[in-house]
Amino acid sequence: MINKRLNKNARKVDKFLLYFLKNQKKSTLVAPMKYGVISGGKKIRTTIIFDSGKLLNIKEKKLIDICAAVECIHSYSLIHDDLPCMDNDAMRRGKPSTHKKFGEATAVLAGNSLLTLAFEIISNKKNLLSLKQKNEIIKLLCNCAGHTGIAGGQDLDLKYEKKNKSLNQIINMQRKKTGKLFKFCVQSASIIGNKSKSENIRFGKLGEEIGLLFQLSDDFLDLKGSQKLVGKPIKKDKKKGKSTLIKLMGYENALRYADNLMKKILIKLKKHGKNAKNLIETIKFIRGRSF
Repeated sequence: MINKRLNKNARKVDKFLLYFLKNQKKSTLVAPMKYGVISGGKKIRTTIIFDSGKLLNIKEKKLIDICAAVECIHSYSLIHDDLPCMDNDAMRRGKPSTHKKFGEATAVLAGNSLLTLAFEIISNKKNLLSLKQKNEIIKLLCNCAGHTGIAGGQDLDLKYEKKNKSLNQIINMQRKKTGKLFKFCVQSASIIGNKSKSENIRFGKLGEEIGLLFQLSDDFLDLKGSQKLVGKPIKKDKKKGKSTLIKLMGYENALRYADNLMKKILIKLKKHGKNAKNLIETIKFIRGRSF
């Protein structure tokens, strides 16, 4: 059921992105941009947005632009993360990384173009959101994608290699690198649902927790998963000396930490009754990926 829903949602956002790009002026970067963002990965962040929308009784047509923007941001970050100057990964989503397919310079420029495309999608006049909502969402995305979010988290991830870091330092790094974009997914739905400022913050914190759970599951997959399942080489974290909770507290303690985090998230969601069904299912899927 969950896989069917994930695939369906991924097709929706791929269709949107293909149509959006089709109606733009052509450039030599469109091919590597499509390669990086279309038909790859499960697009879990899109499903988190749709699930959060269902939680708040928001129609999907008001969320699809946000889904497309998030996938552009996420794909841009992966293209750059894979570069030789960063994580130096040759495979992504079961195929050669963008820089392996098109060259390093083109990959950098394609990643940059996906980053700017995200904001173009949100601000587009065909987007059904109000100007106030667009402004709030753009401000939130800037916070989650830039030096206080993904970019800052990646910088810390690289700087922490082969160093002993504390629990708070590792969690802070992972919240920025992964949690912040999940924060955006949930909090942007709250903004579209016209919730209060305090509710927006509360939903944002929930999103960060979901993102941290996702990163933990990713770390477990790197250690115990298969390359076929993950779509990229495994056991890289240990080879590169990455600072992870598994390295800090051990595999079994990290598992318990992840399970307790999931329980905490589910307790919050169950208060929303049947509207939370899809999001609860997605949370369990995220945690279950590492088994």
